[in-house]
Amino acid sequence: MTNVMIEAENIRFAYGRHQVLRGVSLSAGSGECVAVLGPNGAGKSTFVTCLNGLRTPAPGSGKIRIAGKDVAALNRAEIARTIAYVAQDTPISRMTVYDWVMLGRKPYIRWAVSEKDTQLCLDMIDRVGMTPMRLRRLAELSGGERQKVLLARALVQEPKVLILDEPTSNLDPKNQYEMMGLVRRLAQERGFTAVVVLHDLNLALRYCNRFLFLREGREFAYVDAAGVTGEIISTVYDVQARILFDDADTPAGGEPRRLVSIDEVTQP
Repeated sequence: MTNVMIEAENIRFAYGRHQVLRGVSLSAGSGECVAVLGPNGAGKSTFVTCLNGLRTPAPGSGKIRIAGKDVAALNRAEIARTIAYVAQDTPISRMTVYDWVMLGRKPYIRWAVSEKDTQLCLDMIDRVGMTPMRLRRLAELSGGERQKVLLARALVQEPKVLILDEPTSNLDPKNQYEMMGLVRRLAQERGFTAVVVLHDLNLALRYCNRFLFLREGREFAYVDAAGVTGEIISTVYDVQARILFDDADTPAGGEPRRLVSIDEVTQP
């Protein structure tokens, strides 16, 4: 593994007496892209909001560290300069795309917007393909377009860890692949760690290199691509699954891409 950027040890969380997370751990390095996977209700969103400090893990949990720093010891401004978070829900606002993205620079702006702030916002708006709409209001955009704007706002925070909760849910297939490809490239270029909640297993296998499977709030498996098996997917999702290999889609110098095939749904 490259330099460890994020560590989470035995994270637990409960709503009252309802246990949502029952000891989930994660460790990932700079430039890596981690997929958080599992069925509805497995605790994926709760886990990532513990990682970014929005929720406080239950007593008895281990620490969450970003670049060696305990997240619990950071103030909100320090967290905003360290972790960027893209939630499931996209806002409806009358702010323009440019102004909304500029909000991501708030942790860095002291007295006035700098040339660096302006250029970084324009660059990230361009990277997500929204330059032609930079002066449009968020309320005028589609859900998928707003999701791209949220990604741009997160990227201008210059985070060490980028957390995305179902970032492709409102995108068509072309834009899903473009967004995940962009996240993977930028993670490698800029050295941040991406932690992404996904439902599309094949999208995860294509763009992520580590995979955290949750089932009923527990860590079922944390593996690299070679460790993703049909048995893991079958058990986690209650389906009959196989891993196939696409010989026609082989990266240069690499192995054939893995694909998940769901043959049958396990009946309750």
